[in-house]
Amino acid sequence: MKIAIYLKKSSLEADPRFMRLVEGFRNAGCEVYRVHDDERMSDYTDMLVAVGGDGTFLSAAVLAGPYGVPVFGVNFGRLGFLSESKPETAVEDIMSGNYSIEERTMLGVAAEDSSGCLSGFFPYALNEMTVHRSGPAMLGVDVTIDGSPLPAYWADGLLVATSSGSTAYSLSVGGPIVLPESRVLIISPIAPHNLNVRPLIVPDTAEVRISLRSRDEKVLFTADNRSMEIDPDVKLVLSMARFSLKRVRLNGSNFINALTSKLFWGEDIRNGSDR
Repeated sequence: MKIAIYLKKSSLEADPRFMRLVEGFRNAGCEVYRVHDDERMSDYTDMLVAVGGDGTFLSAAVLAGPYGVPVFGVNFGRLGFLSESKPETAVEDIMSGNYSIEERTMLGVAAEDSSGCLSGFFPYALNEMTVHRSGPAMLGVDVTIDGSPLPAYWADGLLVATSSGSTAYSLSVGGPIVLPESRVLIISPIAPHNLNVRPLIVPDTAEVRISLRSRDEKVLFTADNRSMEIDPDVKLVLSMARFSLKRVRLNGSNFINALTSKLFWGEDIRNGSDR
């Protein structure tokens, strides 16, 4: 097996757990090499191991997603929704075949007028994309879903998330929790100044067009953990990417259990073990 190792934090290179991880794969007969940002993986790579937290996993998705290489997240971080494997058991999990490959929807973006405003920016995201005010003025966001206009949003910004991103930024702005295998997109305003707007769930086959009203010179656009400034007159078209991210999922892992153990969903003194 040919394995690429991706680190976002160079400080982990001296972590004994990381060194044992690399040594473990090599002792198991794997060809192991490091890959860095803006590098292309070697041909015939079987798996990309993202060592860190969920942010590292998102960065690894940029490297692996378009090439169909499965990403295996080994959690050296805090929460670990995407990077669920422990460094102490990661080698055994892979070499014993204790996993499956699941497909996660990727969200893509393009400028409607092909202005080149996104040139050099990786136009895909696993969790979410947002537009956000860059100054003190409120942002107006006009949205159409497959050609049907929504009432304008007046807010700090707007978020469009995949089902994978329902427990990320979308959760923080009041969006619903969605099981990762659900084929939907979540549209949520960020700090809205409308009393009657709510998050909206649409099929992931929908085309979401966004135009902006801003008194600021620039608007912030983000895709997962990457960002750039765009002109307010740019019109964005968001839709499901033509490829999906292949994620290595450990056998026995459970999304509902992750909600209760990592986000303490339903934590209540009445929900004790005696129920």
